[in-house]
This record gives sequence, structure tokens and C-alpha cells, in this order.
Amino acid sequence: MTTDIDSRVVAEDVRRALREDVGEGDLTAALLPASRKGAASVIAREPAVICGRPWFDAVFGQLDAGVSVDWQVTDGEAVAAEQTLCRLSGPVRSLFTGERTALNFLQLLSATATAARGYVDAVAGTGITILDTRKTVPGLRLAQKYAARCGGASNHRMGLYDAILIKENHIYACGSITAAVSEARRLNLSVSVEVETENLGELDEALAAGADIIMLDNFTLADMREAVSRADGRARLEASGNVDTDTLRQIAETGVDYVSIGAITKHIRAVDLSMRFELG
Repeated sequence: MTTDIDSRVVAEDVRRALREDVGEGDLTAALLPASRKGAASVIAREPAVICGRPWFDAVFGQLDAGVSVDWQVTDGEAVAAEQTLCRLSGPVRSLFTGERTALNFLQLLSATATAARGYVDAVAGTGITILDTRKTVPGLRLAQKYAARCGGASNHRMGLYDAILIKENHIYACGSITAAVSEARRLNLSVSVEVETENLGELDEALAAGADIIMLDNFTLADMREAVSRADGRARLEASGNVDTDTLRQIAETGVDYVSIGAITKHIRAVDLSMRFELG
């Protein structure tokens, strides 16, 4: 599992966010003397897994090269409430202007990483892999996928372009699971072919068709165990639907290979962070 992120993605995310927030200029920061210097500290108000340093740094890097950021934690690191995450210094106008955009990235991505870590910890020792989904904040797909990795989860497909996932409507349009998988193989795209199934009969058809991965959508625990027995290693199995902290470990113990959880990126609450200023 890699937690690398393309700096070009970060730069574009930040440019877009600064255009949205700063526009043609920060009218309120202009009240401060341009020559005034200051410092600030970012504090975690609650326990969390921190994520978003590249975006935070890029905000101030794009605003003012005179701002320096000294980090005391790394992405993927768990922190306690009231722990200092970083210290900044530089022109106060730039510190004030960048505060909200930088914290927005750090709060959102830390929330995603924290959620992922909670699910990963819940299945520790079972050997199952926790996957995220495409249920991400529009425009921040790669950022949230990065955050999920920082929390210890793995990425499902990044988008519609890097894997085939044949779902209910695709099956209906193609005529059958067999026909859909056959067409996917004919295209010879050298990508994995996954089929969503809703019952054991569809599982059997997907196995016979040669799917690489089979999603078990809202299967009962008993049917998941039966699916593992029928698959017998011929395809990897992914559980999906009705997954929460109460059911997750039971699902993991059925023997499926993956559990995909949209809540990692969708049902999150921004981590409570604050920036304290020290003005010169």
C-alpha cells in the first residue's frame, strides 16, 4: 500500500480552493499592515489520524513563499486532543488569508483517515482488506483516496476508467451476467472484471463466467459463508452493504477477501482543529 500523492493533483486542488475562497483578494486581511509578521499553531481538539499535509503546505506555498510551516506530526499519525500539529510563521496577511482553506483540507482529509483507521482496527487479525468507494466529495476524489490509504485502508477503483464493475443495470442492459462478462473479456482491456451479485444464484453465474472479483451485495452472514465455500478461491469476494461497526468483524470472519465501505469518505465529520495566532 502506497500513500504517495501526485503534487500536480495537490496543486490543482489548492488553486481551485483558493479561487473559491480568496477570489480577487482578501478584503479583511488588507486591514493589516503588509509588513507585519506573526506566528500560529494548529491544534487538534480531539483524537484523530492526521492527513492533508501536502494540501495545507500548498495553500501557503501558493499564497506566499514567505510563510514557513514546521510540522510536528506526519500524515497517517494518530494524535491526541490538544496536541500541536504544526507551527507557522510569516506575514500575518497571508496567515489569515490561508487559515480557512488550509484547515478545510486538513479537517476533511483527517476525518477520512480517522474513519478508515477505525474500520481497519475493527478487523485487525482477520486478514481482510478494507476498501473505500467512489462516494467521495466531488473534485477531491484523489485526495480522499489518499486519506483512506493514510488511515490504513486500500483503494477500490479510482474511477470508471481503471476497472470494470458490472452492476445490476449493466447486467440488465447486457442481458445477463454471462453476456456482460463475455463482452468485458472481448474488449481485452487488461483490467479486473468485477460483478455485483444479489444472491447465490447470481454468484454461481459470475463464477462460471470467470469474474475476477464478485461483490456480495447485502448478503446475509450465512450466505457470505456459503459464497466463500462455493467460490473456493476461484474469485475474490467483496462484501458490500449494511456494513457498520457492529457487523464489520462478523463479516470479516466469514472469509471474504474485501469489505467496501462508502462511509469512509461519505459519512464523515470534519476533525475539530483550530489555529492559534501569535501576532508580532
